[in-house]
Amino acid sequence: MSDASEILDALKGCGIDLVASVPCVNLRELLLLIRGEPGIRNVSVTREEEGVGICAGAYMGGMRPALLMQNSGLGNSINALASLDLLYGIPLLMVMSHRGLEGEQMVGQVPMGRLTEPLLRAMNISSYVIGRGDRPSIIRQAWEEAIEERRPVAVLIKQSYWGRA
Repeated sequence: MSDASEILDALKGCGIDLVASVPCVNLRELLLLIRGEPGIRNVSVTREEEGVGICAGAYMGGMRPALLMQNSGLGNSINALASLDLLYGIPLLMVMSHRGLEGEQMVGQVPMGRLTEPLLRAMNISSYVIGRGDRPSIIRQAWEEAIEERRPVAVLIKQSYWGRA
């Protein structure tokens, strides 16, 4: 089973039925699998905060959404997370490829790579990390926390998980 397939299985195990996504090279295989998955509706968005809004509306409509994005998109989505999900107690599972650390080749990824976890802590958003050798079963725990605490929760997938560091 591929790394992407394991993450897809974890999302399906949570009952995720809508995924808003922003393209990312590390999530490419996962996104292709999701687009072929009959039980999950994929909504491609151009900006991460758009995905936050779509996921909030989907949740309010009875769906179980997740947002897939690169960690650099966290900066784009801070206001939507704070003024929508955090303010109104809307659960959100955010699955992010965590670029900018572990031998990152693109210097433009480094600032947000370093700031991702401090920003999440500052917003009181829990985060879980998946790296090489880890099983993505932690996604289930993150989803359950998001539902129980009625707030966003992030799962950061390190480049080492994909064998890229």
